[in-house]
Amino acid sequence: MRKRTPLSLLIPLIITLYFASLASGQEKSDAVLSGHAVVPLMSILTPPGDVPGHLQTSGKYTHPDAKRRDDVGVISGKDRNKPRVKDVYLPVEGQPFQGFSGIRMLKDGTAVIVTDNGFGTAKNSPDAVLMFHRIKFDWDRGEVKLIKTIYLHDPDRIIPFRITNEATDKRYLTGADIDPESIQVVGDSVFIGDEFGPYIIRTDMDGKLTGFRELSINGKTLRSPDHYTFQSLPVPGPVTFDVKKSRGFESMAVSPDGKYLYPIVEAPLWVEETKSFENRDGVSYVRIYEFDIEKGGFTGRSFKYALEDKNHSVTDFNLINETKGLVVERDPGEGDASLACNDDKKEAAAGNCFDDPARFKRIYKIDMGGVDKDGFVKKAAYIDLLDIKDPDGVSRLGVKGPVFTFPFETTEGVDVYDPTHIVVLNDNNFGFSSGRTLGKNDDNEFILLEVGEFLKK
Repeated sequence: MRKRTPLSLLIPLIITLYFASLASGQEKSDAVLSGHAVVPLMSILTPPGDVPGHLQTSGKYTHPDAKRRDDVGVISGKDRNKPRVKDVYLPVEGQPFQGFSGIRMLKDGTAVIVTDNGFGTAKNSPDAVLMFHRIKFDWDRGEVKLIKTIYLHDPDRIIPFRITNEATDKRYLTGADIDPESIQVVGDSVFIGDEFGPYIIRTDMDGKLTGFRELSINGKTLRSPDHYTFQSLPVPGPVTFDVKKSRGFESMAVSPDGKYLYPIVEAPLWVEETKSFENRDGVSYVRIYEFDIEKGGFTGRSFKYALEDKNHSVTDFNLINETKGLVVERDPGEGDASLACNDDKKEAAAGNCFDDPARFKRIYKIDMGGVDKDGFVKKAAYIDLLDIKDPDGVSRLGVKGPVFTFPFETTEGVDVYDPTHIVVLNDNNFGFSSGRTLGKNDDNEFILLEVGEFLKK
């Protein structure tokens, strides 16, 4: 007589097969490069004339020893322990145009993009002025035309904590105050997702703050180590964090009717009760929250997005229609995998190879109208950004197809460009990323992808 397999042994197999079935349902879609535009690395803006004097230059606090360097061009990319990063020397006169993180196409064919906190942390970015931009693409020339730069400022003291320029009238915001990572425009308001708090910031079209909300769900405020309550110790009660450091609202979509925002925390939340990050049967996930714009608060409703690997993160989100959306999921690697370092530590130390190359850069199409019983959205299909077709040699790299890759550590923007195309961008971490070419700092790149079938499915 055949023995029956114990249920305790079958359960793990059933779980494995379940997630395998989910993965098999993620159909890969082709993407063809239709446009490629570049913002050159050393694109520097002159800040407004009324900014405090210390904001006329930027990058003074980026040396690893945290000491200020006032002389222009004395801090090199090598000081970040990335030997292949060589071209940029800080501080610079003015403010970097780039470090783009998040994009939203507007009805007139222009777009808004947001520049993030500056140089990566609150500690090293008090001289980085925060801003967003109106831009227009010239795909034929491979250029991004700047229409207007809008600087964030808080003269009405909307932000409830001390900012760098507290004692000034205009109160320009800096990268030591918040970290803008995602952007949406609703009517005459701009909404910005912040990574530090995390917070949602509301401004008018001139960049003046009109609203500020923390991530509060059912009466509980969820906080990261960069939340303002931890900036001035002692903190009453035990110190616990719900959101990983620098893993707040990297992504944020808006509903087509303009009633709701859908920010996503970039990484799984910490659960103090279980002493673990959120997961289902070992599969890590992040949360998509719902924010009611009219009421100015979170509804308490959320969705779950399963990551393909616990080390992945979600870096942008925009909706296609009422229920379907585009999500950027990527690993932390950068650079061509064919140039990966082997076991030769000298080669890695010399910067002649990529020590952690790009292996997973995808745009998923998700369905928020098809959640399962546990609240997980369906991942219906994906585009592989490391396998883009370029049969016509559209790339501005001087290399004709057949394959074009987008191998950046910080692929941080995606939106629908028109009914058959999407636009994707990278954040070049001004001066501190090198994913395109060994020994060369990255530019900001924008790519236009023909994905008509992907958008229809």
